[in-house]
Amino acid sequence: MSRRSGEPRSGCAINAAVEALGDHWSLLVLRDIIFGDHRYFRELLNGSIEGIASNILSDRLKRFVDAGILTKEQAGRGQKARYSLTEAGIQTLPILFALGNWGLDWRDGTPELRVRQELMRQEGPQFVDELMDELRVRHLGAPAPKRSGPGPLERLEAAYAQAMGG
Repeated sequence: MSRRSGEPRSGCAINAAVEALGDHWSLLVLRDIIFGDHRYFRELLNGSIEGIASNILSDRLKRFVDAGILTKEQAGRGQKARYSLTEAGIQTLPILFALGNWGLDWRDGTPELRVRQELMRQEGPQFVDELMDELRVRHLGAPAPKRSGPGPLERLEAAYAQAMGG
């Protein structure tokens, strides 16, 4: 029996998640949207420290839109289309958090590129929840929560800037 395009290989929940998120480029695109607030094709292409090719980026963005992980704003003539996370996309943050923690424990990396993950780990699940709320504000137009002091994204950016010597 042959499989139709878009049809999962099996009914397994892990398989379904891997088919939607599983390759490394997909996870890096999500990382750059979530942590870098890169919302436009050129930002994602030029902001990728791993050097993603334009055809691969285009494919991953289309797959995420088709899977309901991102939305793509319709752009008028001469305008750039902006991508936004859906709730399903925001819910990938705990997955990225877990992968990052595994990477801290089992893989080498540079201190400046590990600092954000280290901050998230130190702050724990509540920080991840607050970050998801902040993403809902930025991507879904949810009302901003009241807080005193900098939000999670600002704290992550500050930690990175400090690690980079800025």
